[in-house]
Amino acid sequence: MLLYAAAGVAFGFLLSRSGAADYGFIQAMFLFESFQLYGIIGTAVALTAPGLGGMLFGVGWSMTGMCPGPIFVNIGEGKLYALAALAGALCGTALLGATYPRLRRPLGLPPVSVGTGEG
Repeated sequence: MLLYAAAGVAFGFLLSRSGAADYGFIQAMFLFESFQLYGIIGTAVALTAPGLGGMLFGVGWSMTGMCPGPIFVNIGEGKLYALAALAGALCGTALLGATYPRLRRPLGLPPVSVGTGEG
């Protein structure tokens, strides 16, 4: 509990010192007079995005009660709820495939080879 309180105090201090809690700074951002808060928001997104991706995977795993491999085992056993898990896994994979080229460079992700290779 003390650790959470310390983290909250540190977070509040950083928000206060950066101007993110100041009415004038917020209004200046929305009036496009100051771009400081856009940088703060962008930094927050860049720092939290990797953890959020992992959290989404964990939430999906906990909601369905299965990781991607056993989805097919559950379908083979006739468990119809596994079809919803398969649909979610396929939609998530499609979303990653669609956004990966745009996210690769800003996040420093490795290039992905398409195809089976030479020959």
